[in-house]
Amino acid sequence: MADLEGNKVSKNFHLDKKSTLEGFHVKGLNHSDWGMKTRLSKIFNEESGNSVILAFDHGYIMGPTSGLERLDIVVPPLLPHIDVLMATRGGLRSCISPACGKGIALRCTAGRSVLDDDLSNEFKVVDTEEVIRMNASCMAIQVFIGSKNQHENLKELNRAVNEGTRYGIPTMGVVAVGKEMSRTKEYFLLATRMIAEFGAHIIKTYYCEGFEEVVAACPVPIVVAGGKKIPEKDALNLTYMAIKAGARGVDMGRNIFQAENPVAMAEAVSLIVHKNYTDEEAYEIYLKNK
Repeated sequence: MADLEGNKVSKNFHLDKKSTLEGFHVKGLNHSDWGMKTRLSKIFNEESGNSVILAFDHGYIMGPTSGLERLDIVVPPLLPHIDVLMATRGGLRSCISPACGKGIALRCTAGRSVLDDDLSNEFKVVDTEEVIRMNASCMAIQVFIGSKNQHENLKELNRAVNEGTRYGIPTMGVVAVGKEMSRTKEYFLLATRMIAEFGAHIIKTYYCEGFEEVVAACPVPIVVAGGKKIPEKDALNLTYMAIKAGARGVDMGRNIFQAENPVAMAEAVSLIVHKNYTDEEAYEIYLKNK
């Protein structure tokens, strides 16, 4: 077992060096089998290597979130500008055309609501046969590192990785930050690395100061969560800073569907993620199309 004492304080993340394991356009997954790679290619654009994920799974815990009162009305117009739909099976089946052609990050954990005190009490509630039936591109598993239910969260994560790998289905480990957890570089270094070492193929986490070190220390691609609604200009700056630091995409919900013009916002985010626009350039396009 690794000794918790006697570790060096200083660390070298080799920020100036590229990985020696290249060949496939998704970081750290060059050795995956063909089926796994086909699903990863539905998530990450082969040309840019990046992804715009639209999260609209909020109803599983919040009910009809503002901006998502009607999934069938709100989501379809956004499809041209996003790569992946992150949603529940119920939301997809009832409101999204199966001919949409987008990657699917299927929300597979649940067990709580906004009425609960313990946000970390989640379990894998969607079995792998259902994931296959839904033709999902990956399973989204929420993990609260540092919570009292950390061991149960990690158990569910490992179960998803074990079952998913058997059938060539990637697992997205979602770093959840509870009320009492600090959003520091040290926390995200720990959480993202732990989840990756347990076998998750994609990590969703939050942006922080020193994020380039978090990215460098994580052996698989990181996508950045949009989080709570912020002004459109700030959300585009968040996108730009995350991509500049090495994130392979963003997973945005409220900062797209609660924008003054969701379609224009989705397009602006996509220009940063896939076309190397700066946040200022993308914001100009947003204002023009708004």
